[in-house]
Amino acid sequence: MSGVMKRMGMIFRAKANKALDRAEDPRETLDYSYQKQLELLQKVRRGVADVATSRKRLELQLGQLQSQSSKLEDQGRKALALGREDLAREALSRRAALQQQVTDLETQHQTLQGEEEKLTLAAQRLQAKVDAFRTKKETIKATYTAAQAQTRIGEAFSGISEEMGDVGMAIQRAEDKTAQLQARAGAIDELLASGALDDSSGLAKDDIQSELDRLSGGTDVELELQRMKAELSGGSSSSQQALEGGQEQGQAPSSQQPQDTPRFDKQ
Repeated sequence: MSGVMKRMGMIFRAKANKALDRAEDPRETLDYSYQKQLELLQKVRRGVADVATSRKRLELQLGQLQSQSSKLEDQGRKALALGREDLAREALSRRAALQQQVTDLETQHQTLQGEEEKLTLAAQRLQAKVDAFRTKKETIKATYTAAQAQTRIGEAFSGISEEMGDVGMAIQRAEDKTAQLQARAGAIDELLASGALDDSSGLAKDDIQSELDRLSGGTDVELELQRMKAELSGGSSSSQQALEGGQEQGQAPSSQQPQDTPRFDKQ
C-alpha cells in the first residue's frame, strides 16, 4: 500500500506541476516579483525613517541635558562665590550625574547614526537593484510577448494551432463528403445508363432511346428546312411570271404607234 500511495502522490504532483506550468504566465510572475521588491524597499525606507527619528530624539535629549549641565555649573560657581560650598558641591554632583547620562546618550546616538548610515546605503543599493530588475523585467516581457505572437502566427500559417486545426478538419470533412457524393452520383448515373437500375420517374433514358430521339429531332429539322425551301422557290416563280406578263402588255401599244401617226408628203 505504501508503494501505491507513493506512486499516486508522485502522479498527483506531476499533474499538478504540469497544470501550474500551463497556467503560469512569466509576465505575471515578473510583475509579482517586482511588486514584492517594491514592498521590501518601502520597508527599508520606513526603517531608515524610524532610525532617523530615534536619532533626532536623542539629539534633542542631549541638547536638554547639556543645557541643564551648563546651568548647574553656573549655579555651582555662583554658590561658591557666595561662600555656599555645600550648594556648590550639590550642583556639581548633579552635573556629574547629567554628564553620565549625556555620555550614554552620545553612545546611543553614535550607534543609531551608524545604523542609519547602513540602512541608507542598503536602501540605495536595493533601489538600484529594483531599477535594474524593472528594466530587465520589461525587456523579458517584451521579448516573451513578441515570441508568443510569432509562435501564434507560425502556428496559424502552418495550421497546427487548435483553432486552425479545427478549421482544417472541417474543410477536410467537407471535401471528403463532397467526394463521396460525387462518387455516388457518378455510380448511379452509370447504373442507370447500363440499365442495371430502373428510373421510376421516367426521366432517365438509355443510349438507344437517346440516339432515336436525336435522329427524330434531326429528321424534323430536315423536313422543316425542305418546306421552307419549297415555299421560297414557289414564290420566286410566281413573281417572275408576273413580271414577264406586264412587260408584254406594255409593249403592244408601242408597236402599233407608227401606224396611227399621220404622214405628211413633201410637195
